[in-house]
Amino acid sequence: MNQNTIEEGKTLAIVSYITLLGTLVAYFMNRGKNNEFVKFHIGQALRAWITGLIVTFIAKVLIMFSGIGLLSYLQYAGLVLAIIGGLNAMNGKVEKIPLVGDIG
Repeated sequence: MNQNTIEEGKTLAIVSYITLLGTLVAYFMNRGKNNEFVKFHIGQALRAWITGLIVTFIAKVLIMFSGIGLLSYLQYAGLVLAIIGGLNAMNGKVEKIPLVGDIG
């Protein structure tokens, strides 16, 4: 992937990490351009947000049964992964997000 491709797709790559709606917007805006940098970050953003939803559900169930309120901090997992991915996109890096970047 050359530097020109990265520079052209940097804005959409960053937008893909701004909530799940941003991921959808970046996906539909990139369909005609087919920028590989944006496509990579859309996939990573989707993994981050889906992981966030799953971990939030599991945390809520665990809190309900165990009563351990500290588990509520697990609900920020998707946000933390999205921030890491957004920083990678902003810096023009093609790095997978931790833990779930290789899934799929």
